[in-house]
Amino acid sequence: MRFFNTAGPNDSQRHYTLPPLERLDLDEMLMLIDQQKYFVLHAPRQTGKTTCLLALRDHLNGTGSHRSVYTNVEVAQSAREDVAAAMQAILAQLGSWAEGEGDNFVATAWPKVLERHGPHAALGEVLTRWAGADPRPLVLLIDEIDALVGDTLISVLRQLRAGYPRRPRQFPQSVILCGVRDVRDYRIHSSAEKSVITGGSAFNIKAESLRLGDFIEPEVRSLYDQHTQETGQIFEPAALERLWELGQGQPWLTSALGYEVCFKSKAGRNRSRPIGRELVNEAKENLILRRETHLDQLIDKLQEERVRRVIEPLLVGSEEAERIPGDDLQYVQDLGLIKIDRQVYISNPIYQEVIPRELVYSETVTLTQPTSWYLRTDGTLDLSRLLGAFQQFFREHSEHWVERFQYKEAGPQLLLQAFLQRVVNGGGRIEREYGLGRMRTDLLVLWPYEGGVQKEVIELKLLHRSLKQTLATGLEQTWQYLDRCGAGEGHLVIFDRTPGKPWEEKLFCRSETLRGRTLTVWGM
Repeated sequence: MRFFNTAGPNDSQRHYTLPPLERLDLDEMLMLIDQQKYFVLHAPRQTGKTTCLLALRDHLNGTGSHRSVYTNVEVAQSAREDVAAAMQAILAQLGSWAEGEGDNFVATAWPKVLERHGPHAALGEVLTRWAGADPRPLVLLIDEIDALVGDTLISVLRQLRAGYPRRPRQFPQSVILCGVRDVRDYRIHSSAEKSVITGGSAFNIKAESLRLGDFIEPEVRSLYDQHTQETGQIFEPAALERLWELGQGQPWLTSALGYEVCFKSKAGRNRSRPIGRELVNEAKENLILRRETHLDQLIDKLQEERVRRVIEPLLVGSEEAERIPGDDLQYVQDLGLIKIDRQVYISNPIYQEVIPRELVYSETVTLTQPTSWYLRTDGTLDLSRLLGAFQQFFREHSEHWVERFQYKEAGPQLLLQAFLQRVVNGGGRIEREYGLGRMRTDLLVLWPYEGGVQKEVIELKLLHRSLKQTLATGLEQTWQYLDRCGAGEGHLVIFDRTPGKPWEEKLFCRSETLRGRTLTVWGM
């Protein structure tokens, strides 16, 4: 039986798979190859790049007009800037992949070439001899190029550039470099030259940069339909809508959610039971709580300063997008954390929830707030009591706790979310909305109890200009969010970060009425 794949390239015999070549602009790629161009294919991790490259290789070889070989240079990453060790690993890997295609030329030739020509010329010499050994043009697909660092990466790029004028008779007709980022964005520190080399200068023969996109909604539905066709298990319309909403077509998330609901969930393994919306919500929560490798890799990137410069303004809701360096925006987009479409936003709701939760993960597990303290006798959550407790906690501990955060500008919002998360982990969940220019963070607390699901809204804002103006804007935003979510209570939390202002002037709690709804305002 086939299943949803979440690790490594897809095999259509074992995995539910969308046709890889249909995800590429195949006509454009074949045109570039025919024009003897060298170009880049890039996309965030686990989006299907390797699957597409292998399919392209098989397509080219299947025509008989080209020789195409795929190779992965990640094996040389551990050598770092030891160019000799890295080149040995790269050539050995290239020989192995070529042998898999029935071509043993590289495996036979590379040891002597490396010994004679040295690590800074061996790759170019091997490719020259290899291209000349067969009249069919050679197309080389190099995967994980950005796994290489420093002088090793510079050496590979420069050897490809040096051999470029010899193509197609004495060098590959076309080379495709594949990685997370575009080569032009590389800032490579050369220990040998004691300088930073840009990818654009080391590989100035690049003709195009192609980006592999996420799935579109019909493709997501098509992938899930493969499971239905094979097992008879259907997805309810609300479940399909939720799967699209959560993953936004990100390939790994699409498959991971499918695997979670259909194969890991005991209820989902019952093929006579339709997959419903609640099973999808449970799957989402399980992926986050398990800190799956894909999510963990993204979380690790949050520690990078250039990622912080992009993500922190999104968490705060800053209006000043122009202050974010363009190179940083491009880098974080290439990582897959954000999308840019007239505005900047987190790529999907799962990443949007993962980011704040992980930024305060250690704080969440060390805070001791028993859920039972905030439960009413009917099992509902007493959010006013909870926020009152946080207000006191914030007064006593905020300076110490916020100082621990790398994302200090977003510290107050993150600390409240850590406090809430610790409580709702006892059985509820929090859905978050935030982004550049919003000047607020919207939290929807969902708490199941015997009578149904309690919905409560919390709006977080920083004091901007005056309390009167912030209050007027915040109440309107809270009312709109409350109305849209169909929630019961609405709370507006205003953080006052005015230096030197006494706590007695910052702290307050009062009720305000707007269009028939009573909203509670908390000053902190």
